[in-house]
Amino acid sequence: MILTALNDYYQRLADEDKVPLPGFSSEKVSFCLIFSQEGKPLQVVDLRDTSGKKPRPSPCQVPVDKRRTSGIHAYPLWDKTAYSLGVTAGEGKRLADEHAAFKARQLALFGESDDPDLMAFLRLLDQWQPEQLSELPGYSEEVLDTNVIFRLDGQRQYLHENREARRLWGAALEGGEGVSGQCLITGDIAPLGTVHPAIRGVRDAQSSGASLVSFNSDAYESYGYSKNQNASISKAAIFGYSTALNHLLRGDTDNHQRLQIGDATVVFWAKARDTAHAEAAEGFFAMLNEPPSDEQEAAKLGTLMKQVSEGRILAELDPMLEADTQFFVLGLAPNAARLSVRFWYVDSLEHLAQHYAHHYQDMSLEPSPWKGMTPGAWRLALQTAPIHGDRPNAEDVLPQLAGELMRSILTGSRYPRSLLNNIVMRFRNDGKISGIRVALCKAVRAREGRLAVHSNSTTQEVPVSLDPHSTHPGYLLGRLFAELESAQRGALGNEVNATIRDRYYGAASATPASVFPMLLRNLQHHLSNMRKKDKGGLAHKIEGEIGTIIDGLSDRFPRSLRIEDQGRFAIGYYHQSQARFAKKDSAYKNAEDE
Repeated sequence: MILTALNDYYQRLADEDKVPLPGFSSEKVSFCLIFSQEGKPLQVVDLRDTSGKKPRPSPCQVPVDKRRTSGIHAYPLWDKTAYSLGVTAGEGKRLADEHAAFKARQLALFGESDDPDLMAFLRLLDQWQPEQLSELPGYSEEVLDTNVIFRLDGQRQYLHENREARRLWGAALEGGEGVSGQCLITGDIAPLGTVHPAIRGVRDAQSSGASLVSFNSDAYESYGYSKNQNASISKAAIFGYSTALNHLLRGDTDNHQRLQIGDATVVFWAKARDTAHAEAAEGFFAMLNEPPSDEQEAAKLGTLMKQVSEGRILAELDPMLEADTQFFVLGLAPNAARLSVRFWYVDSLEHLAQHYAHHYQDMSLEPSPWKGMTPGAWRLALQTAPIHGDRPNAEDVLPQLAGELMRSILTGSRYPRSLLNNIVMRFRNDGKISGIRVALCKAVRAREGRLAVHSNSTTQEVPVSLDPHSTHPGYLLGRLFAELESAQRGALGNEVNATIRDRYYGAASATPASVFPMLLRNLQHHLSNMRKKDKGGLAHKIEGEIGTIIDGLSDRFPRSLRIEDQGRFAIGYYHQSQARFAKKDSAYKNAEDE
């Protein structure tokens, strides 16, 4: 299914001239050797992009038949200088063999051609002496070990763009080694391939590329199956899926179809009735995962997702977003020299938008910790990492947790339970009760309730904003802790070296009976201190709020709270802490002014 979808996507890209034709690959080329009709080398031309601080090779679509590994294998009409020109900056222990292989490959492919350009190229190779390179105009040591192409003097096109050269190359590919069989991707009877190109661009995978499909042992030929029968895929389909995937993984700044979620490199694409609608769907998904930095645009996107969550049809909100557009999301992670499929998602754009709308709804919290749109999956996953300085360390995010979080958003399934465990652990370890972290706690509990997942703590709905009527003990204890902290600040001011949150939050949320009696005893001292400072109104408000909260609790504080209830504790703490800053609850400020 994955390879079929990628091969279909290749057909769309090929129709738009965005990817190479079969038998070609986009490679990084730095220099071009100009030669005469007589086969005499004339000069070296620098093809690199010099617009930046450092020259960069230019992409060029050149003939490629298979991936070069440890063996000697030359490419037609281009290659690195060790092969094409017989020179290298290193020791070059097999330099002579590599250059000989290059000359032999060109002669085998084009030796019988009567094309003038190809005949001149063969004359160049027959007369070439490696020491000539350093004598040519335009030469520098930067040429060594780079990829080089060729051009006949007076011609505009490069030699690998020559029509006759392309025809001969295509014929060589069709008549190459390999058996014919039914392709598992296209269903056609065609020559089957045994070598699958390297996939480049997956973070932390080998820089030379890694394999999505590979066989490197004779054990895979057991029971009479050859390697091409184990993966019965035609050469054309192999080229199609690998080219499309490498296109999606390209590192260009204009590539908005690639995301990084933990150790998973995520690519996505759409299949619609035309390119415009497909690109609109892809752009929509990109914004969902990396919300716009512009607050106004983020607010528009947030409003759109809210309307979808309320049942509005996506096409009514944006006619370019058609409900039946098919959407594909692929997450890949490195695994030695191969790639692991972390997740694979296929669904309609309508269902995908609904799942994101449910995620938006589950994450909603008042007051909102962000402006406009819910943060993307990677920013959410970062909340599970320890904070160093003022920000979390991305390397501390558990790879599987990030992938599971992304999968739950895509599919609308339950968030990983380990997400709640990690967030609660972060509350206890670093004491940062941030709004995004609280929203994640709320999302986990809200989704479990909505999906009717069994919960051992309570069946009460998780409130979006402050709920003074909630009787859930975890939520009430979180509210109580916030009011006790408010009393401390009212008595001692905001310049306290260590608040009760800094010292006791972890114990209060996990083992309330061991902490709250002591905190309530200190409360009287704080209230008395406020009254001495002419803050009697504030003391009265806090004392009344604490009394109301305690009335909702049982006679005894719980000895311990489960992880689920500790999540509720954080939500109650956040709601109560933020309530005094809300416009509707200006009583605190009025009391301080008395």
